[in-house]
Amino acid sequence: MQTGISTASLFLRRNNEDALALLDAWHVPAAEVFLTSFCEYDPAFARLLNERRNRVNVHSVHVLNTQFEPQLYAEHPRVKGDAYAWLRKVLTCARTLGARYYTFHGIARLKRTFREDLPRAAAVTREICEVCAEYGVALCYENVEWALYDRPGVFGRLKEDCPALFGVLDIKQARISGYDWRDYLREMGSALATVHVSDIDASGRMCLPGRGIFAFDELFARLADTGFAGAVLIESYTRDYADECELRASYEFLAEQAARFF
Repeated sequence: MQTGISTASLFLRRNNEDALALLDAWHVPAAEVFLTSFCEYDPAFARLLNERRNRVNVHSVHVLNTQFEPQLYAEHPRVKGDAYAWLRKVLTCARTLGARYYTFHGIARLKRTFREDLPRAAAVTREICEVCAEYGVALCYENVEWALYDRPGVFGRLKEDCPALFGVLDIKQARISGYDWRDYLREMGSALATVHVSDIDASGRMCLPGRGIFAFDELFARLADTGFAGAVLIESYTRDYADECELRASYEFLAEQAARFF
């Protein structure tokens, strides 16, 4: 098990290549690279990231969901074909970086005309998993309030038809969705690859891990009980802190908490 930081936590503060260099300077062992734009899907950019990461293990990659992920489920062959072309670019980047996991939102529940069809979604997800496997990358569905996996039960249904599917537990998204994070953890079980952590203060405001009231001791105890061997990564918003040194201190807190159980 590793602890680390998602480069999303440095969004608008540092570009990915500089964020990875900073994490290396901080001796952060693991990261998720949040690819934020189409230009960052370029193989040359992935090679640059690979040079800048130095000792940082890139555990996973993540992308801006609405750029192409929902279109992977489209019925129109041209739309779907273009989306798969972008998917392969992302997977090429992941392979270059040595990332074993792809944090995925999939379908976005943004249109009033959206109609949930989990059997079809599961069948398409299996196709996506198979493409990911060609690159040595595992597809990981994340619980997200506004996306397909918006409640416990969805992951289990997808995994019935897609045994190779992994999961990402996002603590803040569980809170936003109104479901207990423990329910998501139970559902993903041994298929859990990544945990995105943040914290919340007594007034309900999101903050960096270690500055609020979230029970990290319970989280790590439960992860240890499941035999978790993935990564626990800070994914906070840049507005949650004023200075980068605060993010570093938060990571150190997280690593200390993890060391008590792993």
